[in-house]
Amino acid sequence: MRILVVDDDSRIRDVLRRQLSYEGYQVDLAADSKEAFTQVADNPPDLVVLDLMLPGMSGLEVCRRLRTADDMPILMLTAKGTLEDKIDGLDSGADDYLVKPFEPEELLARVRALLRRRQPQTAALKFGTLTLDPSAHQVWVGDRLVDLSSKEFDMLELMIRHPRQVLTRETFYDRIWGYDFSGESNILEVYIRYLRSKLEAAGSPHYIQTVRGVGYVLRDEAPGSPSDG
Repeated sequence: MRILVVDDDSRIRDVLRRQLSYEGYQVDLAADSKEAFTQVADNPPDLVVLDLMLPGMSGLEVCRRLRTADDMPILMLTAKGTLEDKIDGLDSGADDYLVKPFEPEELLARVRALLRRRQPQTAALKFGTLTLDPSAHQVWVGDRLVDLSSKEFDMLELMIRHPRQVLTRETFYDRIWGYDFSGESNILEVYIRYLRSKLEAAGSPHYIQTVRGVGYVLRDEAPGSPSDG
């Protein structure tokens, strides 16, 4: 999922970039309306986090213009928290309104809620004891709900849509991160370890298996097979 953050304060942009990237979102940044419109035209985001107070064109006008061009969710951020300010923001086309200062957990919860509304309703995906619901963004092992980060969820969804198919490291980087930094980081291994640990702690068999030198595969655990790390 790609999120565009529009804010003229570089410190706020950096904080939001780190918070959202940590949850696995791809984050683009813009400091004013011109940059925002360019980003939307060149790389349409799944959600816009938009500051109300921008230099030149106001956030309200940016919101109105974005709304006429696309139905992407817009979360408006501002230090102006009166009822009239909130009404103006929502009437301009914003889907939600968050007043600064805010807690990171609340921001992330609102982002998840807005993205869920945008996702098409699709049938749940199943593999063995695993159930993945793309529309609700939830995963179960049997009847136990598993708390996954956005990136972990996307990785499992990719594997469960291609069961028993070996997916290369390059496939994960391209489909999940959107670009290749193979050889520059062990982030894929780290996320696979997190994902495998969470699923197995909830009672899942050892479905996620390593194909050394190639990538990973979701397949039924062979009886008595040793751990592949």
